[in-house]
Amino acid sequence: MRKGVKVTLVGGVFAVMVGGAGYGAYNLVNGVTGGGGSPGAGPKTVKAGPPTSGEIGETTKKFFAAWAKGDARQASYYTNNAEAASTLLTGYREDAHLTKVKLVPGKATGAVVPFSVEATVSYKGKTEPFAYDSELTVVRGKTTGRALVDWQPSVVHPDLERDDTLETGEAAAPPVQAVDRHDQVLDRKVYPSLGPVLDQLRAKYGDEAGGTPGIELYVRRADEDAGTKTLLTLSKGKAGRLETTLSAPAQRAAEKAVAQHPESSVVAVQPSSGEVLAVANHRQDAFNAAFEGKLAPGSTMKIVSAAMLIDKGVTKASGPAPCPDTAVWQGQQVNNLKGMAPNESATLSESFARSCNTAFVKLVDEDGISDESLTEEAQQGFGLGLDWKVGVTTTDGSVPASPGPDRAMNVIGQGQVQMNPLNMASVTATAMTGAFRQPVIVPRAMDDRELAQARGLPAATVGQLRQMMNRTAVSGTGAGAMAGLSGRIGAKTGSAEVTGQEKPNSWFTGYREDVAAAAVAQEGGHGGDTAGPIVAAVLAAGS
Repeated sequence: MRKGVKVTLVGGVFAVMVGGAGYGAYNLVNGVTGGGGSPGAGPKTVKAGPPTSGEIGETTKKFFAAWAKGDARQASYYTNNAEAASTLLTGYREDAHLTKVKLVPGKATGAVVPFSVEATVSYKGKTEPFAYDSELTVVRGKTTGRALVDWQPSVVHPDLERDDTLETGEAAAPPVQAVDRHDQVLDRKVYPSLGPVLDQLRAKYGDEAGGTPGIELYVRRADEDAGTKTLLTLSKGKAGRLETTLSAPAQRAAEKAVAQHPESSVVAVQPSSGEVLAVANHRQDAFNAAFEGKLAPGSTMKIVSAAMLIDKGVTKASGPAPCPDTAVWQGQQVNNLKGMAPNESATLSESFARSCNTAFVKLVDEDGISDESLTEEAQQGFGLGLDWKVGVTTTDGSVPASPGPDRAMNVIGQGQVQMNPLNMASVTATAMTGAFRQPVIVPRAMDDRELAQARGLPAATVGQLRQMMNRTAVSGTGAGAMAGLSGRIGAKTGSAEVTGQEKPNSWFTGYREDVAAAAVAQEGGHGGDTAGPIVAAVLAAGS
């Protein structure tokens, strides 16, 4: 049964309807079981409350029995989304060619039932065993009162997301052997957080790299740009060679650094070229937050804000930027980090190095600063918010023109600003060189794609930004993390408050010689505490 075919229960029997629902569907939604009841009878009383352990066990048993038998339609009856369940479970047998299915439940924790799956993949004379673990949750049907499997694609396989499918056949793209800038092979077993990146590189460049596809069981993503994920190889294809801009030493340092902190991500780029040297994530999911995340960057945004203030002639590194205890902008009160002493005679360099929020908020009230000023600086000076062609999927920063209180919040990296480590590493690279060089992970020569362009920064602005970032790294909020790094260095810390979180997100960005890096650790606290050591480790590795 395919998408567009609606499965519903009428009088205890499955009916297949294409198009609009009929009277049977209406009865099902309203809790009337059909059969034995008169048309004028009132709605049947349904059970309420969480399902009992007995109901959980019985529903799981029947769902597994139908699934193992290959009866997708019957199995879907025990879920709260029969149409989606029937479609995916039908594809499990017909498209993924998975048979001889054995499902063994583990010990339930409340309504959550873990289970193991053993199956056989058979395709054109090739046969391989396939085993994995998953889990399901049993809930009470809102209208029927029945105990039902809460339908999620991950029930069928933990790597499946909404509208993904399982397929077995000729691989969607030939395999690739990705190599770094030093011609070292980038194996996902050695660099595990590169997995999502390598999948996308294969999907986009597999044909150009010159390989031939094998036979695989794989997840086809609903988002075509996300590529596919291989779950089992029945016969190997021939891998094509794909050059990347990555650096194995930097990647190794990045993987090791994020492994120390949950929900953390880091990116390193080469300022002189825009080439990505490392990208690593340590997350429970497979999301490439380093490239695709959307989080408030906290005070690391003050690099862009400081450039705006300098370019607009509001102040300069050695100019005034008073740092009071509090500042108010259009009814929004802003405070500094706890323990920061006020300094009404502070310069911009000092307020930047100490990460004084109130200094920046007070300066957005100066003549020449509008709601659009920060947006224009971000786009034209730093290339943020443009359509980057990195080689894989990215989110390229968002700095919207924001009236009201958010104008002040945006300049300190809160409000409506959204960034990820790739964006902030690029910001640091631009601040260091003055030229916006759009980040790339695959050389442009591979496909001659059009890269994003921006004007960059005036030389005088660059000199002042580097002076302020160096001060931050040597004697400011970034000094602890950057201690021990020699050469040309600079940094900026950030702590982004998030509603509902006990601790802020930790942000840090910095440079050393021709390497710029940025990291975020969700709920990691102050910028120098968690994200700082991650960035410092990558900078120490070099390129």
